[in-house]
Amino acid sequence: MKIVILCGGKGTRMREETEFRPKPLVEVGDNPIIWHIMKIYSHYGFHDFILCVGYKGDMIKRYFMEMSWRNNDFTVKTTSHASIQFHTTAKEDWNVTLVDTGPETLTGGRIKRIKKYIHDENFMLTYGDGLSNVNIKELWAYHQQTGKLATLTGVHPISPFGVIETKNSIVTAFKEKPILDDLINGGFMVLNRKIFDYLPEKDCAFEQEPLHRLAADAQLAVYKHNGFWTAIDTHKDVERVNELWRTGETPWKLWD
Repeated sequence: MKIVILCGGKGTRMREETEFRPKPLVEVGDNPIIWHIMKIYSHYGFHDFILCVGYKGDMIKRYFMEMSWRNNDFTVKTTSHASIQFHTTAKEDWNVTLVDTGPETLTGGRIKRIKKYIHDENFMLTYGDGLSNVNIKELWAYHQQTGKLATLTGVHPISPFGVIETKNSIVTAFKEKPILDDLINGGFMVLNRKIFDYLPEKDCAFEQEPLHRLAADAQLAVYKHNGFWTAIDTHKDVERVNELWRTGETPWKLWD
């Protein structure tokens, strides 16, 4: 099954980083965000990826072309019979298709442009800036069980603000950035290829008209995930996730 990752946005809320590179290449530890996301999927046995690139997409293409020497120690022989000897064996068993979906294209348009690469009945879709310990196999099984055209992972967001608890207009307690009861779309979706029929001719955000139409047709299921999830939208998010990596508090790191 193909895993489609949306990697083409400009990441304007993270301009300190994305002025120089696309958001999926912003590093968490020694590797870019996109590497972490792909490691989550490959941990569950999914190794076939389609990356929808756009803004600074050539840098993402270059990263995967150069992955072997970037991630290993090696010796280069510079004679007429040039050769490379690798001393370490860090490598990923991935099949990666990189598709230029345009620098300004919205998410729905990006998905539409990779239709010709989707040959199976179902595929998975996520964003290039979200980390989670969601169980991908359970998500896939849940999608099959519901029989719907689309399943998204619903997560409980953390409030960006502290909240006040009151009784009779008197403050009784403070809660620092609590987890909210509402659900939001955390990505990590499973889609039947019939969802291409829900994509209009004009460019659109997948999260707007297509998902709304799926919901109206009772074809959109939610897999509720109560574990770890975070979006990496701002420079502060980058610093927070890197601090988790440094301290070893990495619930999304499911691989050895």
